[in-house]
Amino acid sequence: MRVGDMVWTSGQVGMTDAGELPEGVTAQANLAFRNLERVLAEAGASLDDIVDCTSFHVGLPEGSAEFRAVKDRYQVDNPPAWTGLGVSFLTVPGVLLEIKAVAVIGAGKKGPSGPA
Repeated sequence: MRVGDMVWTSGQVGMTDAGELPEGVTAQANLAFRNLERVLAEAGASLDDIVDCTSFHVGLPEGSAEFRAVKDRYQVDNPPAWTGLGVSFLTVPGVLLEIKAVAVIGAGKKGPSGPA
């Protein structure tokens, strides 16, 4: 959903377009971030434009270190505000995590103190 320069995404999971789920937190997290990146690009935004993110995790804290390692590869500069929640299940069986985000188009071009 895009309103002006703001984009709200639905939760993205680590599932292929064919509905296949890879095994493990690392594989699902990589795919979830790629799906999030694709959704944002369709709205004219990028991962760097994310200002607020929420992730939902089945089985935390077991997979938290794996997820953080993947997240850190995708959120390098000026990371957004982030909330991670442990949940007992997600709506699709086998899904281990879900990521939803709010982005402001162009925000990635700014540092902590304003325009770069």
